[in-house]
Amino acid sequence: MLIYKIVPRSLWAAAAASGSFTGAPVDVADGFIHFSTGAQVRDTARLHFAGQDDLVLVACDADALGAALRWEPSRGGALFPHLFAPLPVAAALSVMDLGLGADGAHTFPADLA
Repeated sequence: MLIYKIVPRSLWAAAAASGSFTGAPVDVADGFIHFSTGAQVRDTARLHFAGQDDLVLVACDADALGAALRWEPSRGGALFPHLFAPLPVAAALSVMDLGLGADGAHTFPADLA
């Protein structure tokens, strides 16, 4: 199963340079890196990144992250993937631009799983 992290481009560039992503400020404050499933990521963008551009969408294989990935209840009781470890940049299967459409909403790949 693929899971997704929305990241400001500058933070991902810093992670790429160091080889590891330790999280955005909200992740650091919460003690884990927030991820979303394909079914959840559009709402995550709408609720937490509205109007923000210069973002990337990082896709990872949930199984490859091992025991540090835990599924915990969040919005409305839905289980969200939370990573309790730094994310190795090499674990990213893809990094895609997450632009804004003319309507101000983020544009996601049509085949988002």
